[in-house]
Amino acid sequence: MEKRDYYEVLEISRDASGNEIKKSYRRLAMQYHPDKNPDDPKAEEKFKEVGEAYEILSDDEKRAAYDRLGHRAFAQGMGGGGQHVDPFDIFREVFSGGGGIFDSFFGGGARGGEQRRRGADLRYDLEIDLEEAAAGVEKTIKIKREVTCTVCNGSGADGGRADVRKCPTCGGVGQVITSRGFFQVQQHCPACHGAGETISNPCKTCSGSGCMEGSSQINLKIPAGIMDGARLRSTGHGDAGQRGAKGGDLYVVIHIRQHPVFERDDCDLYCEVPMPFTLAALGGELDVPTLNGKASVKIPSGTQADTIFRLRDKGLPNLQTGRKGDLHVKTQIEVPVKLTKDQERLLREFAETVTQKNHPVRESFFQKAKRFFTGEN
Repeated sequence: MEKRDYYEVLEISRDASGNEIKKSYRRLAMQYHPDKNPDDPKAEEKFKEVGEAYEILSDDEKRAAYDRLGHRAFAQGMGGGGQHVDPFDIFREVFSGGGGIFDSFFGGGARGGEQRRRGADLRYDLEIDLEEAAAGVEKTIKIKREVTCTVCNGSGADGGRADVRKCPTCGGVGQVITSRGFFQVQQHCPACHGAGETISNPCKTCSGSGCMEGSSQINLKIPAGIMDGARLRSTGHGDAGQRGAKGGDLYVVIHIRQHPVFERDDCDLYCEVPMPFTLAALGGELDVPTLNGKASVKIPSGTQADTIFRLRDKGLPNLQTGRKGDLHVKTQIEVPVKLTKDQERLLREFAETVTQKNHPVRESFFQKAKRFFTGEN
């Protein structure tokens, strides 16, 4: 039977973000998990199908290969090796970060109390100016996230820990052992779903999860020299964990706004500065912008257009060493657009006195052009 498109399997668009992919997988994996659909082979097949789709689309390299070649990218001989993907391993990783096979929701190898779901990691995109990236800055950001329930203090019970009891079915272990013919099978406890605890009176605000919707203000220190696209991690500032479990992390992605004057290349800066043609001819001092104000560049007489001057240590600091890059200034000769009659007269008189030797660049060009048209070497 022909495989369905992985995006169709996860019910997402082709431009879905990583967070959207994970959320869709969690929902579908819960819906089709074999423990919630006993004796339903179709549900088990769907569970395996969404696990396979998530294994490919959650990996940037595999996703890129799939977008180019489709299922052929992972057939035998196409680099994927046709390797077997265990959907239960994926389920374990997404829901519990690597515990037992049915961690967090369905019990498994861990003991009671270790099944509570860790909080999800969150992403926040932050724009800063180039000047802020150069000097470093502190920002206060506000994010919406799952926080510990203020009514039950994260216990999940309406009466606090007094309403939380050791599960009588599994004795607080979170697992039960059943016999199937010659085999004994260890699986999650059907009464407490592997948590090892039961709540007689769940909290009405959080429905027993210990979490609720909220928001937080977070102070973030951005180091000097940070690059566009860099990620900063704020530990524990993701979603709160279920019923006291460990919280997730917040990942802040830095975006640097385009600067009206400077372009950045690693730690170096580049800009173009207009220069009067009289200054180019006579020489003198030219004021140029830097991130910290003005600087002066000495212009030799006879400077040509597109000449580049380097100002040392006027760039951005290296994030690791702190050593600053340079500022590269390219000169653009500016010609006046309006002249008085006296100015025109003086320029014409000046032009009549100028010889080819006063224009070495122009003379070199016409010499090359002459050799090209006449075939001379």
